[in-house]
Amino acid sequence: TRLYFYFSGQECKCLWTVGSWASYMTNSPTVIVMIGLPARGKTYMSKKLTRYLNWIGVPTKVFNLGVYRREAVKAYKSYDFFRHDNEEAMEIRKRCALVALRDVKAYLTEEGGQIAVFDATNTTRERRELILSFAKERAYKVFFVESLCDDPDVIAANVMDVKVSSPDYPERHRESVMEDFLKRIECYKVTYQPLDPDENDRDLSFIQVINVGRSFLVNRVQDYIQSKIVYYLMNIHVHSHSIYLCRHGESDYNVEGRIGGDATLSVQGKKFAGALKGFVEEHGLSDLKVWTSQLRRTIQTAEELGVPYEQWKILNEIDAGVCEEMTYDIIEKTYPEEFSLRDQDKYHYRYPGGESYQDLVQRLEPVIMELERQGNVLVICHQAVMRCLLAYFLDKSADDLPYLKCPLHTVLKLTPVAYGCKVDMFDLKVKAVNTHRDRPLVIRNDVVPATFLRRNSFTPLSSHDQVKRPRLYSAGNLPQSRRPLVPFLPSMQSFEDPEGAELAQSQVSVLLRKSARFCSLLCASLTLPFNPKSANIFFA
Repeated sequence: TRLYFYFSGQECKCLWTVGSWASYMTNSPTVIVMIGLPARGKTYMSKKLTRYLNWIGVPTKVFNLGVYRREAVKAYKSYDFFRHDNEEAMEIRKRCALVALRDVKAYLTEEGGQIAVFDATNTTRERRELILSFAKERAYKVFFVESLCDDPDVIAANVMDVKVSSPDYPERHRESVMEDFLKRIECYKVTYQPLDPDENDRDLSFIQVINVGRSFLVNRVQDYIQSKIVYYLMNIHVHSHSIYLCRHGESDYNVEGRIGGDATLSVQGKKFAGALKGFVEEHGLSDLKVWTSQLRRTIQTAEELGVPYEQWKILNEIDAGVCEEMTYDIIEKTYPEEFSLRDQDKYHYRYPGGESYQDLVQRLEPVIMELERQGNVLVICHQAVMRCLLAYFLDKSADDLPYLKCPLHTVLKLTPVAYGCKVDMFDLKVKAVNTHRDRPLVIRNDVVPATFLRRNSFTPLSSHDQVKRPRLYSAGNLPQSRRPLVPFLPSMQSFEDPEGAELAQSQVSVLLRKSARFCSLLCASLTLPFNPKSANIFFA
């Protein structure tokens, strides 16, 4: 059903379609196109951005053109391959780009992908036009990310840290690698055409990252996901730092096998707090920032350190809803359906009146942004929270996230490296109970009604006693600011049914009675004059 408007006898185009509710919510696939000379951090940003988008639930994949080039040309010889007057090599490079774009299409149309990151230099306007034409034919959105850097120290450090270990340079000396790679950069400079926000490229959507994040230029952000990309890229900083993650000391509820709650530390938990203080002093972490949740067991652990600390409510443990302060045995006896549902899909499962791991990831996003910006930080948190943070830094899937092992009285040191994260584990040798619950080998389906498969953002009700907690951006629950102005029509019965036709007619009548008010609001938002007598609404 389409809704049309007539103003003074002139027809406006269709503004809203009843029945297109799903398409209104669905984002078109996006191709993120990297731009920049070699050794400008494009692959670093591509991998980090992909890891972040997958972590927040947006299926994303990197397509690195260097991988396709190395597949086509088995042995790299020298920078001569990248000369603009090397016609044979230029043809090979173009074929590789077309093969990569073919794979991008397959990922976005057949494999359920939402974002594809095209990681290449893409330094010429001709190459970017090829990608834009490819995307336009398939109704993909395109967002460019250009890395500009003229700091010789940053470029040299990037070449030595990353490019020396590149598959292009097996068993070569550092000096010869540096020489060849700098000449490769000069080959690209000959034909490099940066984005031009004032003239040629002012209608494109892009962000220019200048000198590794010292400044930015953002142009024509199209949608929510592009704004998330900009937000993330403006928060990541390339600097040497370490992140220390640990759980609170063992609590009384840990000893009793209960989940959630706000218990205090056990005797062993207090011993761990003292051992943690010794660990901080031993490693000389004088400039360390300390973050805790607002629950007593993390605060008591931090108090023993004798240093300032910050409390974050969003670091609180996952909300177990009606299952708070229960043991797993009690949950299985009291809520057998819920117990089985959680084993079926632990990441998406939402406790009745509580949260899911998926909810927790979204809650923790601001923490990730701050961790990317800060220096050395110690986060004293909880098991589910620590799993979510680890999954981001270690690039773990949603399926694996709820089963990551985060033992009590153990400190994990995370140090970002070129394209990943190095992990060091420190067992502080204070005994504690084991709270880890392994992935079930056999999942029982006999106690779960057929109509209740799982609870997640799309199906928030899973059992009759579930308290519905609608969330932003979940299906059928658009944020208020994104709701269409047109009143939503309930699904109508078939017009072949007399009662259905009568019901549909009454619904249309109600809508028509509200048309004058609606048209006046519409005209006000469009700054158009409004005459009630000349405004006609009809359905087609």
